[in-house]
Amino acid sequence: MNALTAVVALALALAVAQAPEQKPDLAPQPPAAAQPAGEVITLQQALQLAAERNLNLKAAQAQLRQADEISVQAWSSYLPPVTAFGTYTRNTSEATLPAGTFGEGSPEVTIVAKDQVAGQVDASQMIFSPALMFGIRAASKTEDVSRLTIDNVRRDILFGVAQAYYAVAALKEGVEVAERLLEIAQRQEKDARVRYQAGAIAKVGLLRAEIDRARAEQDLRRTRNSYESARIALATLLDRPVDFVVTAPPEPQLPAELGELEQTAVDARLDLQAARRDVEAQRANRRAAMGRYVPDLAAFGRYQVQNAAGFTGQDDQWAFGLALSWTLLDGGLRESQIRQGDARITEAEANAAGAEARVRAQVRQAILDLESARANAAKAKEQRDLAAENQRLVDVSYRAGAATAVEQADATAELRNAEITVVTETLSAQLAAVRLLQVAGEFDPFRSAPRAAEAQ
Repeated sequence: MNALTAVVALALALAVAQAPEQKPDLAPQPPAAAQPAGEVITLQQALQLAAERNLNLKAAQAQLRQADEISVQAWSSYLPPVTAFGTYTRNTSEATLPAGTFGEGSPEVTIVAKDQVAGQVDASQMIFSPALMFGIRAASKTEDVSRLTIDNVRRDILFGVAQAYYAVAALKEGVEVAERLLEIAQRQEKDARVRYQAGAIAKVGLLRAEIDRARAEQDLRRTRNSYESARIALATLLDRPVDFVVTAPPEPQLPAELGELEQTAVDARLDLQAARRDVEAQRANRRAAMGRYVPDLAAFGRYQVQNAAGFTGQDDQWAFGLALSWTLLDGGLRESQIRQGDARITEAEANAAGAEARVRAQVRQAILDLESARANAAKAKEQRDLAAENQRLVDVSYRAGAATAVEQADATAELRNAEITVVTETLSAQLAAVRLLQVAGEFDPFRSAPRAAEAQ
């Protein structure tokens, strides 16, 4: 039984528990408030609302947009940068070359203008850089890791919403159970009062019936409060007002062969895929470190214009060429980065292997939990049916004078506990099925909805 199931079970148990030393309140109790009406939201609608409104999901989506920029930033080092700048200089004096300096008929040339204005545009393009190419590949793999991790967070959040929805549905059913038990207690109190007034039973029989009725009223009030608390928690996850009611969620669709889910999980779990991509990213980082032993080759170009012709006699000029950059010694930095890369690859491989082992173990355990939960739910329903029949027979015997008030109260208490156990174990079985889908990597409500429709 997981934590959420335990919380629901505790809420239902507290709704029916009474300390033996507590003195019962025999004063008439006002009728409990009716359940609030509102918009009916199905499980699929709740998941859709969570996908659109959940604040944690919005934060995860913002993180995803940040992750999408990793490759863009890596490519920016390869794409050509273009820069432009201009200057204005006020000189103390102007320098010129007289006419005819560059040949007969050549005009006077200004070498330094008194008010000098110049502009320049530079561009460069990396042609060959192994370190940069492997760095871009590593950035792409890192981006994949981030995307898979964030998508896995999205599924976990939706799984939490599904858990909360099942809890609300179970507590709603618990309210209905408490209402039925209150009706039984009220009928028994009425019968006891008639028999007491007729002198058929002692007053202690009437008092016992009144105690049971008061306890049933308090149980109903507590169960409704628990139901309202669960609705508030679900409304917070959906980021909407508490003006809705839930319906009984459908049974999760599981494959006929549960053993196949282990291999499905190994192939489909996003966190395991992220661990594998991290291995590839660390290998690319190591190759990038090794690529720094190879020289980089780049092309460059420059265009410059100014209002002083200079010694060339032209006020604009351009240049282009190739640049070779080769780091011969770097103080052992590359060797250190390669050793660090080897260690990171080993770490990533160990993490991936450990993640796969955990995934397989989680699926196997989830299958065992599901089988146990289904068996417990079946036994709980059988015990509930037996308790209901026993309560009915004791009730008939009590009316006929063949059973005591204590026996009638015990039979009613057994029925109450059995009804609550059915609600709790049914919820546990449903959550165990959803949990199995989640650990198998198959819990994606918007992807699996069409499959479910086809299965039906």
